[in-house]
This record gives sequence, C-alpha cells and structure tokens, in this order.
Amino acid sequence: MVLLRKLPGMPGWPAALGLRLPQKFLFLLFLSGLLTLCFGALFLLPDSSRFKRLFLPRRATASLPRSPPAAAEPRHASPAAPRRPREKLRTAARMAGPNRTAPGPRQQPQGGESRAQPAGSEPPARDTRAPFRFDYERFRRSLRHPVRGGRRGEDPETRARRMKIKEMMKFAWDNYRQYALGKNELRPLSRNGHIGNMFGGLRGATVIDALDTLYIMELQEEFQEAKQWVEQSFDLNVNGEASLFEVNIRYIGGLLSTYYLTGEEVFKNKALQLGEKLLPAFNTPTGIPRGVINLGSGMSWSWGWASAGSSILAEFGTLHLEFLHLSELSGNPVFAEKVMNIRRVLSRVEKPQGLYPNFLSPVTGSWVQHHVSIGGLGDSFYEYLIKSWLMSDKKDSEAKKMYDDALEAIEKHLVKKSAGGLTYIAEWRGGILDHKMGHLACFSGGMIALGAQHGPQDSRQRHMELAAEITSTCHESYTRSDTKLGPEAFRFDAGSEATATRLSERYYILRPEVVESYMYLWRLTHHPKYRLWGWEVVQALEKHCRVESGFSGIRDVYSTTPTHDNMQQSFFLAETLKYLYLLFCEDDVLSLEDWVFNTEAHPLPINHTDFRAAEQP
Repeated sequence: MVLLRKLPGMPGWPAALGLRLPQKFLFLLFLSGLLTLCFGALFLLPDSSRFKRLFLPRRATASLPRSPPAAAEPRHASPAAPRRPREKLRTAARMAGPNRTAPGPRQQPQGGESRAQPAGSEPPARDTRAPFRFDYERFRRSLRHPVRGGRRGEDPETRARRMKIKEMMKFAWDNYRQYALGKNELRPLSRNGHIGNMFGGLRGATVIDALDTLYIMELQEEFQEAKQWVEQSFDLNVNGEASLFEVNIRYIGGLLSTYYLTGEEVFKNKALQLGEKLLPAFNTPTGIPRGVINLGSGMSWSWGWASAGSSILAEFGTLHLEFLHLSELSGNPVFAEKVMNIRRVLSRVEKPQGLYPNFLSPVTGSWVQHHVSIGGLGDSFYEYLIKSWLMSDKKDSEAKKMYDDALEAIEKHLVKKSAGGLTYIAEWRGGILDHKMGHLACFSGGMIALGAQHGPQDSRQRHMELAAEITSTCHESYTRSDTKLGPEAFRFDAGSEATATRLSERYYILRPEVVESYMYLWRLTHHPKYRLWGWEVVQALEKHCRVESGFSGIRDVYSTTPTHDNMQQSFFLAETLKYLYLLFCEDDVLSLEDWVFNTEAHPLPINHTDFRAAEQP
C-alpha cells in the first residue's frame, strides 16, 4: 500500500487524482469503512495479542476476562463457576440421554461469562451457593456395621487360618515393595517389575489394587507405604493406550474403595481426575464407549481383535458401579448419565433368545455376532446388574429386571448337566453350544446366590441350588488337577468332565473367581465345606505358587512340578487374598448389608441415604 501525502504547493490528493465531488464522497466513505474494519478487528484478537496491548488503553485490556493457566487449574474443578449441588442420581438418570449430557468439569458454559458487559448494565449476580461437598462423616454413621467388624469371639482354628492369609498378603506386598514398587506387577522369579501396555502409562497397579486389602487386614505400616506412594508418585499425566475396563475396575475402583474406607481426600481426588480422563471414550454415535483410550489425547478406538470394531459387553457393562460413585462424590451427574445411557441402548436392542451377545457396535448399537458367554467377554456385565440394584438400596428396579430376565434366559439355554451329574454354564455361538466353562465364569455361583436372596420364594430355593451346584463344579475343576488349582478353562465333552483338554487352557494365573464364590456361599449358607475348600486353595497356593520372592502363576495345573510364569498379578492382592481372608472373617467384616464388591473385589458402599453435605446459607 502506497501512503499518499499532501505536499506543500500541491492540491489535496483527491483532487490530484482528478476526482469529482460525488466520486470524492464515495471514496472517503470507502476509506472510512476500511479504517473502521481494521481497528474493529483488534477487539477480536486474543487477549494476549501484542497488537491489542499496543492500541488499547491499559485499563481496557486488564478488564477483559482471561483464562487461568491450565497448569494452575485442578482437573476436577470447573474453571467457570462453582458446581451446582447435585441432584439425586435417580434424577440424573432420568435426565440422561444419548445426546444430552451435563457439561464436563472442564467444559465452559456456552455464552457469556466471558463476554464484556454492556455499558450501564448491572453485572450478573454471583452464584453464592456452596460447592458440592460429600459428607463423609454422615456416610460413616450410616453404615450398619463397623468396617472391620465387631471383633466377637471366634474359633481359634479359624483365626489361625485368617492370620495365615494375612501373612501371605504381607509376603506378597513386601516383595512387590522391595523389587517392583511403582511398577504395575512384580516378577517374583527375576525380582523386577513389569509395566505392560494395558494401563496407558499409569503405574502402580499393584499399589492401587492392594490398598483396601492392606487396610482391611490391618497391615497399617504397609498401608501407609502404599498411601505415601499415591500421594507422592502416582502420576495421572500420562500419554498411552489404556483399557477403559481395566483402568476403571482396578484404579478407579481401588481409589474409590479406599476413600470410602478411610476418608482420605487424596484417594477421592485421584479417582475423580482419572474418571474425567475416561469420558472421551463415550464420544460415539450411540454413547457406547470404545474399549481403548489414550489417557493423554482422549482419542479412543476399539480393540483390534474385536469383531468389526465392536465394543465388548463385559467392558462397557462393567462401569456402572464406579461411575455412579464418581457422580456421588463429585456432584457432577455426567458420570451417571454416561452409564445410564448404556442401559438405555441395551434395553432397546433386541436380545436373541433373551441373551446378551458379547460384541456390540458403538456406531449402530446393534450386535455384531451372536456369541454369548458368562465367562470372558460377558461375565461382569451380569454381575453389575444385580449389584447395581443392591447398591441403589434396591431402588434400581430396571437393573433387577434386566438381571432376572438375563438369568432366566441363561437357565433356559445355557445351563446344562454333564453325564457325571455336574452342572455347568455352556457358551452359545449362534445357537450352537460350546460345552466348556472358563475359570472366569466361576464367579457366577456367588452372583446367583447373592441374587437368590432377593427373588420370589418360588425361585429362591432353585437359584440357591443352582449356585451351589455351579460352585461345586468349579471346585471339581480344582480337585481333579494334580496341583489342586483350577485351569483357565475346563470342558464337558469327549468323556472329560471339569478338566482342561487343551494345552493352552491348563494354566493358572492366581485367579480369584472360585474363592469368590466360596466366600459368598459361606456367608449366605454357613455350610462348613466352603471354608474347607477355601483352605485347600490356601495350601495349594503355598505349595505350588509361593516362590522365594512372591507368588507366581503356573503354566500347567496338571503337572506335579509346575513351571512358574514369573508374574504376581495385581488382582491376586486385590481379589484372591481378600476373598480368602473374608472367608475366614465374621460376616460383619465388610458386611454385605453395607457394601457391594466391584469386579476387582473393591468394596463400594450401598447408598442407604443421600450424603450431600448441607448447603451453607
């Protein structure tokens, strides 16, 4: 652009251009509009723009709202305004919809708190209501039993067996702390740590999984070590590919549980921050989350092995307990809305023969293939239906109906009895039965027994008998092996019953599902055989899985000299040892009247009442 200046002795530059009066007027009009546009654009520049600071008065720049630095903003707090006190979760559930979610904790409200107020107008009234606060003391007073029980007199042998399990827990923790603290699992043979690629860069899976077990077993020094690691070393600013399911049940479940047991705010805050990192996985056409999420970028996708990019029933169906408690503690209904939307999608889709297949498209909301299993890929979906009802203090009638209908279809199509009289739950592939059970499916004995306590009288006895028969079958899979530990899967065909017929199914990785059912059946029947069977497992673990520096899985349960797999799974401390310990406790230790266990055995409280703190005037 050439700048035209008026020089002495020369006419003005419009006249120099030979313009007539109407032309001069139009030209000046155009020029004034151009200048107005240029200067007006300054107000659209970012607040930090050097050009804006150059042209605008200092006080005007200072009056414009500025966003706080991201590093200074707690990830669990809204940057815009105090969060509204929460409504009860039942109200939040009714509000939820596939495309209706509350603003997330880090989302700005659309519109105008960022806009400058017109001159002469009064500023909007500030929201003076107190931010939501969970009343922890009120919650603890609502419990019907002390967390660690009433410490009544007990049989000396029972106490000695419980103390043995406590010693096993201390041994497992001490070796993890010495050789692998901060890693996800201990490798007890090589005496080092294992990180793996399942947790998206998160560390300390064994720490988080062990917290509530250490607390319940009164291993105070060890618990303080674990707590200190969470406070000082547990980093959530990671960037990796994580299993939505595993992060939820192990990390969020473990943190929530430990908060409810102790009231220590660090556990609640970490759980809420991590919960927010999982929310982008739900950004799909149906709201059904994908199975893998990058915890740094928020990008999500389905497992490569999942049929046609589908989501897995046991994964998206095993979020309900934890996400309702995230809303309970934060006052933010978005977590509850996400899982209630999953419930709505599942209620709309047609169920073949009343069964729930394992693969669902997060794009269309339709089943991808008709494979049904109460073991892997399906298992904990059913568990969370009955436990959602119990956790709601028996108010979530939809969950109860879904559970009852699913169990009726399972009884009709999948429950079978072998030639030798063993009851088992087969798998279903498009109408064709596969006569096998996985070790994972052995949780179902405890689940069915738990649900039977609350069914109509005509079905209660039948379901208790079914639960006992399935648990007995799973016990047989243990007693028929040389190590008295059960294989990963066992079959009922070709003349074999409750034994693994394939080499790839003969391993045992310290799994908890069988002793989980022992614990539930003991508490609900007090039949002494369940404690006897549990003690057999303790002896087998000591003989075949205990090594010099921890506990290890074994590769072949049918070998009297088994080869160890060099892995002490985090769920061994979270589940297997906890369920064994509770098997030899009085019933009021983590009473079933006060708690439900998530699928990683982390206890979460039953909502007997609303624990919102009273609002300040």
